[in-house]
Amino acid sequence: MAKDKIGIDKMRVAEGSKVDLKDHPTDYSGRYTDKKMAVQDLETNIRRLTELQDVLYAQNVHSLLIIFQAMDAAGKDSAIKHVMSGLNPQGCQVTSFKSPSAEEVDHDFLWRCQKALPERGRIGIFNRSHYEEVLVVRVHSKILQLQQLPDKIKNDKFIWKKRFEQIRNWEQHLTQNGTHVLKFFLNVSKAEQKKRFLERIDIPDKNWKFSTSDARERSFWYDYMNAYEDAIQETSTEHSPWYIVPADKKWFTRLAISEIIVRKMESLDMKYPVVSKERLAELQEAKRILVSEVAPHLLIKKSKPPVANSKAKVVKKGEKRNGGVGKKRNDFR
Repeated sequence: MAKDKIGIDKMRVAEGSKVDLKDHPTDYSGRYTDKKMAVQDLETNIRRLTELQDVLYAQNVHSLLIIFQAMDAAGKDSAIKHVMSGLNPQGCQVTSFKSPSAEEVDHDFLWRCQKALPERGRIGIFNRSHYEEVLVVRVHSKILQLQQLPDKIKNDKFIWKKRFEQIRNWEQHLTQNGTHVLKFFLNVSKAEQKKRFLERIDIPDKNWKFSTSDARERSFWYDYMNAYEDAIQETSTEHSPWYIVPADKKWFTRLAISEIIVRKMESLDMKYPVVSKERLAELQEAKRILVSEVAPHLLIKKSKPPVANSKAKVVKKGEKRNGGVGKKRNDFR
């Protein structure tokens, strides 16, 4: 796929760069004017992801963590569903982070995400993540005040700067230990979000997707945009970059995400494990044993003992068994 056809480089946030979401059009679709062509390219990427996942799992050295953040109705769930549709479920895990539980609140804000990290050879997907602690918690300051933290920390005016630093350090630790991190912000417009909310209300099959809290959160739109801008520019690094992906056209969003993941996995230069000479010898011996086995249909069946002829002559009383005829007692009258 041509490098500039999607415009991946425009989506990637360079480390240390200033982020202004107004500079990232939500309806951008690269050089794609035909949805069908984008869908075909997505299918190609899905097949490639299937191949790459198999090598990732077999090699068992790397792991991949994919993080999705967005405003409500931006398409996180559908992106995960479509882009990851070809993956082997045994090598993939999705974690959706809701409001923290009592146990989670009693730990540091990274604890629950640390527990959900993918093992080597696997792909982990976070639907929302530790970034909620510098987004929702920042927009709604009362949440921070309710957390089990010392007052000195809760009232620290540099708390967000410190949390950004903690996140950068944690993600660097992950990448230095073989867990590669990709972060996607699905950039949906306020108008498109409204349209999707109304669809969820008007279409009965989508009613379950809508919550009245979604509408309330919408009133904090610009607060969230400011929080996202700060979070992205403070934590997008060379080893764990952010991608601001246009989200008004779901078909393009899915294609862009798939292309970024494919490129990342290909850059790992993964290979199937090479077995030792001893192991190769064992395999050849196993092959010899299997090949030398006699096929079941060629095995000689054991013969059963002969069955007596039902038509054999019955020896009558008074007859000799050798065929001669004996005298009858009443031959003489």
